Amino acid sequence: MTRDELRRKLLQTRTQLSEANRLAGAKAVAERVGNYIAARQPNDKVAAVFKSFRGELNTQPTITELWQQGVQTVLPVLHPFSPGHLLFLRYDANTPMVKNRYGISEPALSCQQLVPLAQIDWLFMPLVGFDNHGNRLGMGGGYYDRTLVQWRKGLLPKLRPIGLAFDQQYLEQIPVEPWDVPIQQVITPSRHWNFC
Repeated sequence: MTRDELRRKLLQTRTQLSEANRLAGAKAVAERVGNYIAARQPNDKVAAVFKSFRGELNTQPTITELWQQGVQTVLPVLHPFSPGHLLFLRYDANTPMVKNRYGISEPALSCQQLVPLAQIDWLFMPLVGFDNHGNRLGMGGGYYDRTLVQWRKGLLPKLRPIGLAFDQQYLEQIPVEPWDVPIQQVITPSRHWNFC
């Protein structure tokens, strides 16, 4: 199967999950993230999380868990001057939100709320599918692959990219392109996968 065919199949599988499975999955992932964060060093304080869109795992329980543990939370924002790239802005319950060109909620652009990628400890990422080697299949825009280029080169040593997904998004193998950046971990409702 091609990447596009796999993407369509996985998106269909994801949208067919029952509401009960979605709710239970979101709660289970939030609990796993909470346990993971609680076991880390106290100097780990900044987490980037995505706002769920089109059937993605609901990240609001994870965001709430991060807030309860005192972790500063940031959300991705489409870069206004560098197409295909992301910025990260602080996010709390009072952050003004806007819809980007894809219809995804993101913080209203504010230079005062900008957090450099080098200050982020955890990058919780969306994905369409993942395999046993940490390869992830995204929506096809390459935003997170471009974000992780510096990490792949070893220039962001404290950053830990972690995918958040339903168990049904696992595949034995995903075809890889030269620009794809594998991630080290994925958290699903039933398991915390480590690939390094």
